[in-house]
Amino acid sequence: MSRSKALQYYVVARLFLAPLMLWTITTVVFLLLRATPGDAVDVILGPRAPEAAKVALRQQLGLDLPLWQQYLNYLGDLLRLDLGTSLTVRGQSVWEIIQAYFPATVELAVFSMAIALLVGVSVGILSASKPDTVFDAGGRLFGIITYSVPLFWAGMLLQLIFAVQLRWFPIGSRFPITVPVPQGPTGLYTVDSLLSGNLAQFGVALYYLTLPCLTLGILLSGIFERMVRVNLKQTLKADYVEAARARGISEGKVLWSHALKNALIPVITVLGLTLAAMLGGAILTEVTFSWPGLANRLYEAINQRDYPTVQGIVVFFAAIVVLASIAIDLLNAYVDPRIRY
Repeated sequence: MSRSKALQYYVVARLFLAPLMLWTITTVVFLLLRATPGDAVDVILGPRAPEAAKVALRQQLGLDLPLWQQYLNYLGDLLRLDLGTSLTVRGQSVWEIIQAYFPATVELAVFSMAIALLVGVSVGILSASKPDTVFDAGGRLFGIITYSVPLFWAGMLLQLIFAVQLRWFPIGSRFPITVPVPQGPTGLYTVDSLLSGNLAQFGVALYYLTLPCLTLGILLSGIFERMVRVNLKQTLKADYVEAARARGISEGKVLWSHALKNALIPVITVLGLTLAAMLGGAILTEVTFSWPGLANRLYEAINQRDYPTVQGIVVFFAAIVVLASIAIDLLNAYVDPRIRY
């Protein structure tokens, strides 16, 4: 079987498995939400509301139905791409919530990923190119610290230092309430401000992005640093690299033109895993910095026992991770011809 044909079969198989993965995630989330203590009706009406009002609201929301019937109703809605309606914000669909809050999460994730790649790859290259030196030891220490430090703790520490003590950055939020927010088709403040030609708004948007993106990006950079350092060290010992050195090619050209290209191939694979970590880290980052993104909205929905909102956002995030993993596999196969599926 040719490589292109094998890749096509692999993609088709992954696309067939994607609904199964989403169904599994949906089922687990559905059962976990209803197994946790608390009642959405108590959150909406308050614990002191009359019992008759609670019973009426449960009937109206369909929470009085047997669990299996609630589950089948939800699956039926999901097959129609209907993620439901929020229990706490009456009349607002989950799709409207995603549309309103997701751009902030995208903006945070994109800039954080850029910082993670820039810092992680740079430190990894420096560490691997100078083995058994202080740079190598520093790179290893950097990878261990950034990989192990809790994100919420680092966020609060950076807030305390740079926002409270030094007052270099705002302590939270996405945009000052005294300045009109950028208006545009994307919902991304940096993009919309550039599209409208308002550089002042663009600068403010970057200013408010800096601290949360640095927090999330630097802590995730440890993943790339460790991957680049290990793979580049192995690549620099490969036979074709030694042959290049024997031909008199300078060490810098050997590093950048021969070794680094192959050492970066595994980084593409790690991108898919980092995306999942990014979405998980976005919850802690958005809550810590009061960032009005979809992950923060998910956290609020969990506290409010807003079942449709939690289920809809989790399914939406899961679909992104599944599709991103398929795209990463395709990109990996395109970059590295040795890969077979």
